[in-house]
Amino acid sequence: MSGVARDQDVDIDLGQLVRAVWARRLRILAITLVGAGVAFAGAKIMSPQFRSETRILIEPRAPAFASTQQANDASAGPLMDELNIASQVQLLQSADLLKKVINDLKLYNLPEFDDAANGSAMSGILVKLHLKKNPLENPPEERVIDAFVERLQVYQVPGSRVIGISFTSKDPKLAAAIPNAMANVYLSTQSGAKLDSNSEATRWLEPEIEGLRGKVSEAERKVAEYRTSHGLLQTNGTTTFPAQQLNDISAELTRVRGDKANAEARAQAVRNALSSGEASDTLPDIMSSQAIQRLKATESGLQSQISDLQTSLLNNHPRLKSLRAQLSDIRTQIRQETQKILASIDNESKVADLRASELERQSDTVQANSARAGEDEVGLNALEREATAQRQLLETYLVRYREAASRADSNSSPADARIVSRAIEPVDPYFPKVMPIVVVATVAILILSAIVTMLAELFSGRALRVVDASRETIEAETLEERDTPQATPVVAVVRKPVQPSMLAVVADEENIVEEVEPTEVAPEDDNEFSIASVADYLTGSRAPLAIAISPTGDNGSAATVLLTRMLADAGRRVILIDMTGSGYPTELMAEDQAALGVTDLLCGEAAFGDTIHGDHLSDAHLIPQGQSDVRRAMRGVDRLSLLLDALAAAYDLVVVECGSADVAGVSRLTRSRDVEIILSLPEVEETIFVALMTEFQAAGYERVVLMSGGEEAEQRLGQAA
Repeated sequence: MSGVARDQDVDIDLGQLVRAVWARRLRILAITLVGAGVAFAGAKIMSPQFRSETRILIEPRAPAFASTQQANDASAGPLMDELNIASQVQLLQSADLLKKVINDLKLYNLPEFDDAANGSAMSGILVKLHLKKNPLENPPEERVIDAFVERLQVYQVPGSRVIGISFTSKDPKLAAAIPNAMANVYLSTQSGAKLDSNSEATRWLEPEIEGLRGKVSEAERKVAEYRTSHGLLQTNGTTTFPAQQLNDISAELTRVRGDKANAEARAQAVRNALSSGEASDTLPDIMSSQAIQRLKATESGLQSQISDLQTSLLNNHPRLKSLRAQLSDIRTQIRQETQKILASIDNESKVADLRASELERQSDTVQANSARAGEDEVGLNALEREATAQRQLLETYLVRYREAASRADSNSSPADARIVSRAIEPVDPYFPKVMPIVVVATVAILILSAIVTMLAELFSGRALRVVDASRETIEAETLEERDTPQATPVVAVVRKPVQPSMLAVVADEENIVEEVEPTEVAPEDDNEFSIASVADYLTGSRAPLAIAISPTGDNGSAATVLLTRMLADAGRRVILIDMTGSGYPTELMAEDQAALGVTDLLCGEAAFGDTIHGDHLSDAHLIPQGQSDVRRAMRGVDRLSLLLDALAAAYDLVVVECGSADVAGVSRLTRSRDVEIILSLPEVEETIFVALMTEFQAAGYERVVLMSGGEEAEQRLGQAA
């Protein structure tokens, strides 16, 4: 590179590159114009290619005389399947179809489809150098098919059942004729295939129909013979003779029993009238008797004469005595006639009774016959079902045979496709597009000329500039001073994990403090496991439940109470549940030491809302220990998990002070492991802490937090009280 030493740092001068391109703008423009002219001439020299397209819609089609059921069956066929459309695309590209189109249009006589026979000099050179296979080695028919396939494109229009057939040719008439010819050959092939299937169907159905006719005749003959041999004659097409006879006897028996009851009622009415001495002329049976009517008329006449003569004769007059004697005789005859009518009615009742007995006997006999007929009908029904199935199958075959025969005879089976758009002779060539080719070539040559000019400037070294080393050193020092902190004290960074593990405390607090530099580290002012630190940790935790364990007793519970109040003062909605044996949290927080609490709730002696109380020194809430028996309450401790779920939905944090509890007891309170375990130890005792930590981690509790400072908590709580 001129002007640049080997040990000097250089940079690219962009301004020089731009100036070099601008200085050679006339040369670049001239090269671009020449390239555009060459592109224009080349586009004009190229033989134009024309493209046309035919589109076919695949849909089920039936003849005009086809029935509605047939049309519905065709529309429900598999023609709507995407795989079927893809299969039709492959069928349009089959060799047999292409050969037929080539032969019909005599394409093998056109030099366009056999360029190998009139090969160019360049092609001959490539063949001699064995860089290209000699096309003359292939048969002429194969060469024509290969050239045809190269210009053909068959595709499915996305999202439809339309297939497009496009063809590219130097002749616009041929570009339109070939897609149309392919569509016509395809439709003819499909129609012929359907005709062939109809002919095959008729040939297959003829012997099947003959066999079914024999089976139907045999089945119907068996039904008739079985019906005759077992006496299962039908009366009205659906009911057998025994069943009809039983129905008739039942109807007649019902009528006779009704006549008997009617006769008995009429006889009883006559008896009642005779025994009570009441007038019997109101009874229908008596009044309908002609003899009674004549006697009544005579009685009425005698009574009228007696009444007339009593006005003029004495009672002992012979005429009156004679009339009274006649009247008494008439009444005696009326009573006798009434007795005859009663006897007649009794006879009707007896006859009806005898008739009913006879009908009952006949009914029993017919019922037995009907029962046997019912058993025989089981076999008859089986034979009828067989005959019906054979008859239905025969009718189905006959319908299909008639349809297939009619299509084959009429030579009318349209293909399941139709042409929706025929190819027309294109006017404008598909390729080459002169203007797009010239524009793309012009832009490409312009860009390449500019790039070549810039590369020449770079390799000549004129576009490189030497970097000032002293200035670079000063700028580096300035940046270093600006990035260096100003005499600030180095403070130790304390690493607090999201899920703290207190095992580090047992191991001589290994890896808890990580120094940035080996300089003097400022000690922390507060205890890392103090109540305030644990409160800050729980404020940032998303766990809805915290279980506090106080192995040392009430001093640990006091720390839990202070922790709850700190969380409440920080704006957290927090509630503490006293599950200790001593009830020390209740003593510190509750105004009423006898308030209802968790034991009352578990024993069913208090409502859920009655057990929640407020802390008298903070905004925290409390569920006291309660007054019920602890042993009885602990029998229902499994229900406490439901209580904790309800409280977790209403509060930000639920704190359960369990006192000195083990892992098994805590596991009964929690359904999941998404809880915080707080070990409230006033003074960290390594043995107790390590044992508890190991147990809880072995049980799957990963969030175990140590909290110390219980004695200080008791002092602060004592001052607050």
